[in-house]
Amino acid sequence: MTFCISIKTKDGLVGIADTRITTGSERITARKITLYQHEKHSMFLMTSGLRAARDKALTYFAEIVESEDHTFDRLYKAVNAFGNQIRRVSEEDSKWLENSGLDVNINALVGGQFENDDEHKLYMIYPQGNWVEVSRGSPYFVIGEGRYGKPLLDRVLTYESSMSDAVKSGYLAFDATRASASDVDFPLDVVLYRRDTYRMVEHRYEASDLRELTKWWQKHILEAFREAPDDWVRVVLEQLDKHEATPI
Repeated sequence: MTFCISIKTKDGLVGIADTRITTGSERITARKITLYQHEKHSMFLMTSGLRAARDKALTYFAEIVESEDHTFDRLYKAVNAFGNQIRRVSEEDSKWLENSGLDVNINALVGGQFENDDEHKLYMIYPQGNWVEVSRGSPYFVIGEGRYGKPLLDRVLTYESSMSDAVKSGYLAFDATRASASDVDFPLDVVLYRRDTYRMVEHRYEASDLRELTKWWQKHILEAFREAPDDWVRVVLEQLDKHEATPI
């Protein structure tokens, strides 16, 4: 499984991805974020799905970027090009993978800004090669295992959030996922893009780097749970007590 999240705020973009790869009984570490940047072409690409299929699509796309990048003056054109490579891999490999009970289930997140984009952009690409753009009302996409972190993200994250809060909420969503899904884990790769700069930075965090935050968050979750009002629970507990006190 995979946890990849991309967030768009008014100030820029945040991308966060785990590095756990599960292949049969083996677990290894591998990057799931690829950066492409030169001059006013700045883009990150994050993928989930069958590793052999997505590696093949990324290899094909790298060739496209090398030969045709000058024609991509807006980010959606690069998104279309990667979507075409997903379809290409599907056409080449679907039959053989289906015979083994596997799917070409590539999902991707693409964020960045090219010279003719009026602002930074964020897209999610589906296994069929089509895509949607993030909206201000729901300013993030998750691919892979997203159910555990979604409640937190929906409560605290908005388009107006600072980039610091976006990184923090993205990490805590990853932490919730890591706690419940054994195939999502550190190291954690983070990429940041500030709007109109055409320059991305990335950093890798080990578990030891964020251990204190993880412990702090766990402690305060438990404290908040214990302090949450429970008068409403007593109503039904009193009914249970009365029922148990009534002779049969």
